[in-house]
Amino acid sequence: MAQIGLVCLGIYLLKDELKQTTNPKIALTSHQMDFYLPVLPEERVTVISEKQVFRFHKLKCKVKLLNSKGELVARGDIAGMLMIK
Repeated sequence: MAQIGLVCLGIYLLKDELKQTTNPKIALTSHQMDFYLPVLPEERVTVISEKQVFRFHKLKCKVKLLNSKGELVARGDIAGMLMIK
């Protein structure tokens, strides 16, 4: 969930600052997750991420994980830092 919900959203938000030669670094700083249902192998899931705060390259977002039936599997908050050199 962190790879899709935090990393992909962070790269999308910084798309204008990223160039071909830059190598962004992303660090997970905190997370709080609640899990409700198991996910079995070969099951399709959907990750929904909503930006809460994006300031000074620090991103905090709410994420939800839904199974193929649309049932809530997990939800929580994830935060991380985005570094561009």
